[in-house]
Amino acid sequence: MNDLQCEFQQAAEDVQGLDKRPDNDTLLKLYALYKQGSEGDIRDAQPGFFDFIGTAKHEAWAQLRGVSREEAMRRYIALVHQLLA
Repeated sequence: MNDLQCEFQQAAEDVQGLDKRPDNDTLLKLYALYKQGSEGDIRDAQPGFFDFIGTAKHEAWAQLRGVSREEAMRRYIALVHQLLA
């Protein structure tokens, strides 16, 4: 595992220890960046119309289509560090 992946994994662990729950927009950013960084571009079908949370997550991740996994990892790490500051 390279340094970026180690930092990414550490940030994923660190975010669990936040004192305060982030707002929903920030949670969606964290989710999307984590998924893009760990899996790459979204390949799943969009959830059903009445699955509001699933749809929001899907759309947030889909907006990152084309962003490299490494760039998504860097953005995720930066966001987690910002939240921890």
